[in-house]
Amino acid sequence: MDLLLLLTSALLCSCGPVNTESVFQIASVTLSIEPRAAVRRNTNVTLRCQASVISLAQLNREYTLYKDNSVIYNKNTSSKEDFLYHLPEARVSNNGRYKCMVRIMGQEMTSKSEKLTVTGMSPPILHADKSRTTEGEGVTVRCLAPGETGSFFFYFYDNSSEIHDEHRNTNQAEIKLPLSDIGAHMIHCIYKVFIMSESVTSDESNTVIVTVEELSIKPFLEISPVNNIYEGDNLTIKCSILGFNQSHKGMNLLLNQGTNLLSVGNATAAIEYNMMVEATAPTLSFDCRLTVKNLIKVDTKTIRVTELFSVPQLIMSPPEVFQMKPMTLICKSQHVALERVNKEDLTYSLDPAEHFLTPNGAGIFSGRALKNEFNYTCIAEAKGIRKRSGTLTINPKVPVSVPSIRVADWPILGESFRIFCQSSKGSGPITYSFWKGKTQMGTPIIKSFGQPAYISVVINDVKEINLFTCKANNGGEEEQQSAALDTAVIEPITNPILTVIPDPVEGNDLYLICSVQGTPPVTFRWFRHDKETPLKVTTSLSNNSNYQITGLSKEYSGMYYCEADNRANFKVQSDLVDVEVRMALWKKALIGGVLLLVASLLIMVSCVLYYKHRRGKRETAAELSVKPASPKSDESLTVNLTHDTEVYNAATVTLSSAVDSVWSERKPEADIDEEFSTVSIEPEVEYTEVVHPRSADPDRAPQKKGTETVYTELQNSPHGAVDHHDYGSVKYAELNGEQPETSQYHAGVDDYSDLPVPVD
Repeated sequence: MDLLLLLTSALLCSCGPVNTESVFQIASVTLSIEPRAAVRRNTNVTLRCQASVISLAQLNREYTLYKDNSVIYNKNTSSKEDFLYHLPEARVSNNGRYKCMVRIMGQEMTSKSEKLTVTGMSPPILHADKSRTTEGEGVTVRCLAPGETGSFFFYFYDNSSEIHDEHRNTNQAEIKLPLSDIGAHMIHCIYKVFIMSESVTSDESNTVIVTVEELSIKPFLEISPVNNIYEGDNLTIKCSILGFNQSHKGMNLLLNQGTNLLSVGNATAAIEYNMMVEATAPTLSFDCRLTVKNLIKVDTKTIRVTELFSVPQLIMSPPEVFQMKPMTLICKSQHVALERVNKEDLTYSLDPAEHFLTPNGAGIFSGRALKNEFNYTCIAEAKGIRKRSGTLTINPKVPVSVPSIRVADWPILGESFRIFCQSSKGSGPITYSFWKGKTQMGTPIIKSFGQPAYISVVINDVKEINLFTCKANNGGEEEQQSAALDTAVIEPITNPILTVIPDPVEGNDLYLICSVQGTPPVTFRWFRHDKETPLKVTTSLSNNSNYQITGLSKEYSGMYYCEADNRANFKVQSDLVDVEVRMALWKKALIGGVLLLVASLLIMVSCVLYYKHRRGKRETAAELSVKPASPKSDESLTVNLTHDTEVYNAATVTLSSAVDSVWSERKPEADIDEEFSTVSIEPEVEYTEVVHPRSADPDRAPQKKGTETVYTELQNSPHGAVDHHDYGSVKYAELNGEQPETSQYHAGVDDYSDLPVPVD
């Protein structure tokens, strides 16, 4: 408000009322090329037009950009920001001299021209509509300058000779070339970008001398005080004209600090401006500007200002804090001008006021950290000077949660696998460590939140898996430890055994049981040795499984084996088992029975044949002729038999054999009657043996007196009773009063008691 009153009074004291909003001055206009004036093709180029305008109000500005003295862009804006004109991916067509002009309410100023040089052009590309043509037909070709802009001249060549040129405002030209010569034509093209006509430098002209004289008037700037200026001191600034002459018309005065317009005036009244100094910089510069038509004269003075206190800094102790944990904010100015201000006069406060912290001394605020992010600003104030610190953003750390320990894949005994450790909560970075029992494994691993840590291990015993744990810590008071790793361990399949039960017998069911050691589920396969295709494939949750063969027969005999594997992907094979299917028990019994039956039948047939044979012999008629022998005769008894009978056969054997075969026990009468009841009615001839003594063999042991046998024919009645007709006689005579004696059989008298009574 004081400044406005001062300006108003200054203007009223002049020759007439002045509109402060229309008072301004264009201090300078510059044009710069970024990143540099000479660039390669495809570089993004920016033309920056910077205008320095001294004014109190926001003025509308008109920017005009020229290339080679031709307007290429125009823009109106009220912004004080620099005007930027972009040339993306610059081309050689952008080469030229650029300048910028700024116009404000009829006042204008133009920058110096700057030259932009772009080097590098893309190679042309030539297309032909055909690769072969007939004489006089010609070919259509197109020359392309990819990515280029501007005005072009295209040149076409046939065997290094220029045959055509074409001007285009686009980056391609298409023509039809008549080709009359027979043979191969090497056609190519080039292009040129037209930038500006080449110039020819003339000789120097004659010299004309022109002298420029300085004006007798100039601005004058006074600042009070000049030395020992501290923040908060009052400063008086005067801007006036020296050598003022009424003949000079249209003069204006402006007082500014940098781009900040402080006050305006005219030639008839000096400008006096009072302000309280703030040390926004170590030194402060002020300008007193005098404008006469298009001439600007400036008087500049610089003063050094000492800070009462420096801009405060806000820090937190400790540097990192966890949610709801104690913390302290310290707000301090590092430098204080104690010769001007006491420490008690310097006060500190926090912004926002609802900071939930308790003051605990000058610039010290204590409390507990919030659960969410919070921004604090510290304000230091003394003698009307307020300085604000930078914003301190406090993001309380989240304590790390109990980590979880896991494996990515099923661990396999004897093979490497990864163990992962990760906390679901906690601010990073988080330090993880792995333990096996009480032994730490490797070095700690630092990860950001959300990233798991892992190690690779190998175990050889299933019980080892439960020894692994991990710990997590992100700088908190306590580190968190996971539970023991609890996961299934895959034991590779070993010791495959194929068992066959029961004994393989025809008609029964057979089970091929494959048993292994290892972690289920297990995939079993059964094979027959002479076949590649498995007989059965199954996956079991136990360590054994079976393959059933129903209705065994001989064709199932052979060699069998089984294979097994699990998630360890290690396949094992059992030994070969020989399965030999045996005959069923009932078949064996049947065969035995049949054989026994056949044997019985054969025995029965033999018996029948035997009995029939005996009956046949009894029915056969035989003649027995016996010569009477004298007791003294040594000649042998002559027997004539008409048929092959037992007696006949016995006559040819030795004496001992004859005795054994003849002197046998008679059958009872009942048996004889029964036997003969079914035979023929023809009479049966019986023979009785009469033994006569014989002379002994002189070569043998002591001689024994023998007997001589005389056979007498006895004929039975057809009806089974003894026939007493005179068919013959049987005599028994004991010669020389001695018993017959043989080596094998000795007959007594009683042995003949059953013989029929001899017939006279």
